[in-house]
Amino acid sequence: MGGKRPYPGDCELTAGLIARARERHERESRGYGWKRCLARAGAVRLLLLDVDGVMTDGSIAYGPEGGEMKRFSTRDGLGIRLLQKSGVEVGIITARSSRAVQMRAENLGIAKLYQGAGKKGEVFERILAETGLSPEEVAYMGDDWLDLPVMRRVGLAAAVADAAPEVKEAAHFISRYPGGSGAVRELCELIIVARGDYERLLAEYAGP
Repeated sequence: MGGKRPYPGDCELTAGLIARARERHERESRGYGWKRCLARAGAVRLLLLDVDGVMTDGSIAYGPEGGEMKRFSTRDGLGIRLLQKSGVEVGIITARSSRAVQMRAENLGIAKLYQGAGKKGEVFERILAETGLSPEEVAYMGDDWLDLPVMRRVGLAAAVADAAPEVKEAAHFISRYPGGSGAVRELCELIIVARGDYERLLAEYAGP
């Protein structure tokens, strides 16, 4: 073979990909109190999300029949699925009611869907009673004033980059990304890293 090195095998390629991804993740994802929030994130067993301004960019469009249309991020969607694979349940609490949100929840396998929740704090207390979880075992991501009653109770309160100032003030973790553009994914990855599942899940998706 004239001293030529053989091509790397699939396992070597996968290992190299994971190593590079881990290094990039270390460089890019440690701002906004990331390390400070790892202990809180490691205790999370349920992630609750607002919709408008968190899972979406906050804009609302109406179809010809008057129904609401919303745009969701596929990257956020994968982040939610990865978090579910890590053993963390995901739920939605939103003040509005929309068929689009119901469809998105069904698509992502989210059973805990609370629409028309004008008083989110009351819904949150009901969730605690139903699940037996403590507030420290729940994370919540919001963007505006209606989210504050829950954010002030949970173990890990998160805000999108374009959240209201009062919401950022109440947050333990502030994403680098605005709503509907990767904020949910970043929070999901924080929890996955804290649970020690990041490399396992990356290998599952990056392997041959």
